[in-house]
Amino acid sequence: MSLAFLLTTFVVVATPGTGVVYTLAAALSRGRRASVVAALGCALGIVPHLLATVTGVAAVLHASATAFQVLKYAGVAYLLYMAWATLRDKDAPVVAGERAGPVPAGRVILRGVLINILNPKLTLFFFAFLPQFVNPGQAGALPRMLLLGGVFMLVTFVVFAGYGVLAASVRSHVISRPRVMAWLRRGFAGSFVALGAKLAFTAR
Repeated sequence: MSLAFLLTTFVVVATPGTGVVYTLAAALSRGRRASVVAALGCALGIVPHLLATVTGVAAVLHASATAFQVLKYAGVAYLLYMAWATLRDKDAPVVAGERAGPVPAGRVILRGVLINILNPKLTLFFFAFLPQFVNPGQAGALPRMLLLGGVFMLVTFVVFAGYGVLAASVRSHVISRPRVMAWLRRGFAGSFVALGAKLAFTAR
């Protein structure tokens, strides 16, 4: 495993995107545990893209404009749903929301998984990224691709969880200010809309 792979992976993962926004939202709305669970969901959402790359489905997405567009707009629709859900869930970002109990971990994970699954750019990223560090024609190429994909997932989880834990550490100073939380809610919703728009206008 090369240093170039690790550095590139860290830069890609640390760059704010939908997963980071989701993890930060979970941290500020539900606390440290929810942020770590959200990070886990985002990391697990990488598995289908890795398997798609290994099995050649990424090549189909790259070659088929229809398949790419269908998956892309499903992702856009889900991001817009996340924006709407963020605005609607007025209890989540305030202390009063905790009276209803924590959000089930399964739901938090599922949302994180869906955020990554419905992003076709991630599959194409792996399709273009992994072959730079693995020669498909060499013996043991498949286990090596799976290993590098696993490392990518681990880095994703650690970085996203780090973002979440840092955000959760200032949560107590934020949730006592309803006006601030209202603006944060709008900000997260706006971020999901902006990311959805960015995905909608991206090409293969």
